[in-house]
Amino acid sequence: MKDLSKIMQQAQEMQAKMQEAQQKVEQIEAEGIAGAGLVKVRLKGKGEMIGLNIDPSLLEDDAEIIEDLVKAAHSDARKRLDEEMEKAMKEATSGFGGMMPGFKMPF
Repeated sequence: MKDLSKIMQQAQEMQAKMQEAQQKVEQIEAEGIAGAGLVKVRLKGKGEMIGLNIDPSLLEDDAEIIEDLVKAAHSDARKRLDEEMEKAMKEATSGFGGMMPGFKMPF
């Protein structure tokens, strides 16, 4: 019975850490850049775009060029955001690898 109690306690600790990690993930921001800095996109948390900056010199160009640069900057920001989220989740769940023999985290 002690083992079951210990496992339940560890599971509760893990759940609290996961909730904390999810809150941190929602606050993470990442910036993506394209066109040597002419287009910048800022994403937050789960991919919400919170900023878009287009250098005024681009506004004289063809709309297709601007669209491509926005897509590239968004892709760059998404990649950086994913990397930061992965790092935050690993930090939050460190120490739980040995929680139960054979138990692996789903990420």
